[in-house]
Amino acid sequence: MPDSKAPQIPDRLYFRIGDVSELLGVEPYVLRFWETEFPQLQPKKGKTGHREYKRKDVELLLEIKRLLYHEGFTISGARKALKERTRAARKKQSVGGPAQMPLIPDISPLRPKLQQMRKEIEEILTILKRPR
Repeated sequence: MPDSKAPQIPDRLYFRIGDVSELLGVEPYVLRFWETEFPQLQPKKGKTGHREYKRKDVELLLEIKRLLYHEGFTISGARKALKERTRAARKKQSVGGPAQMPLIPDISPLRPKLQQMRKEIEEILTILKRPR
């Protein structure tokens, strides 16, 4: 059985399938198969048509590999476990989790600047409405 320690993910924005394959120690066709089985996993394709995995995709793949290879889950069981984990994380955020960002941000510190901008825009409109 492979070592259960998670590899260190390099600090990069995007990873190609070969990079991810090497990092996880699985063949690229396994990653492509997992994309069909796990709806959360949807790497974008770049201009050249190559898959571009983000860090969160790589983290998800590491979790999928852990569930399948080390915990002994089936594909279906791993899919359900990931779905439940996502549901629990959402619930934690909405109840007792970190404060959610308000829908309307507090703009009071910006009010003087916004009033000045509004005055300038009104002056411009007045100039534009003058007959020529």
